[in-house]
Amino acid sequence: MRALLQRVREAEVRVGGQVRGRIGRGILVFLGCRKGDDPALARGLAERCARYRIFEDETGRTQLDLARAGGDLLVISQFTLVADTRKGLRPSFDPALPPGEARECLAAFVERLRELGHRVEEGEFGASMEVRLVNDGPATYLLDTDRG
Repeated sequence: MRALLQRVREAEVRVGGQVRGRIGRGILVFLGCRKGDDPALARGLAERCARYRIFEDETGRTQLDLARAGGDLLVISQFTLVADTRKGLRPSFDPALPPGEARECLAAFVERLRELGHRVEEGEFGASMEVRLVNDGPATYLLDTDRG
């Protein structure tokens, strides 16, 4: 499972021209699920994302997690994050988890973030989405659960 975190000043996702989710300061998370991933792994990755220290403290050092810095999360499912791009000129999506299982992992991920007390906005699973963001930094981090 991969989570691409972007520290943002603001972000929103639109589906069919309508705003589906919007946050101010916080973290935009693109989540990609691979074959072999499960809801337990998703919950663990959600905890890591929430506690990942990517916000600056008063000295300018990235020492603060989301709770200490204040902010919200916008979570968007993005199966292209797990594409195999090692060869050729076209990505292979064979590593991606089937949609039904990926939806379960996404739900577990979001549920765990909410259990931790965070406000979470979401995209729409499987939809064509338009994402707008103002990256703060820029600061972008890739968290990967791959044990290989």
